[in-house]
Amino acid sequence: MIRVALVDDQTLVRQGIRSLLELSGDIGVVVEAVDGEEALAAIASTDVDVVLLDVRMPRRSGLDVLRALRDRGREVPTILLTTFSDDSVALEGLRAGARGFLLKDVSLEQLTQAVRTVAAGGTLIRPPMRWAPPRAR
Repeated sequence: MIRVALVDDQTLVRQGIRSLLELSGDIGVVVEAVDGEEALAAIASTDVDVVLLDVRMPRRSGLDVLRALRDRGREVPTILLTTFSDDSVALEGLRAGARGFLLKDVSLEQLTQAVRTVAAGGTLIRPPMRWAPPRAR
């Protein structure tokens, strides 16, 4: 079973994601948090395989949580979740240690595949980033 920490400030979103993940049979939410501070405490005290982490939350953003986990030596495979498609946030999240970036409008199949991919050591970004290498001068 893939043990997931679910961090989102919106109760309905957390409940919905939890209910959907429970349908998979191999993924379970073992801890929830409503903001960045709760997330840090919950992740520190619970053995999890993957963190599903909202980008925009009160008290500490998802990016702040990622940086704090890295600074504490507690890097857990993390997927950033957001309603906003923002390549700069995705890139900043990857730099901070995220292994995935998903919009909240993904299907259940896409979400469970992302959790499995990241738990297995892979990386998944959806939608794909629109990145262009710097131009030579």
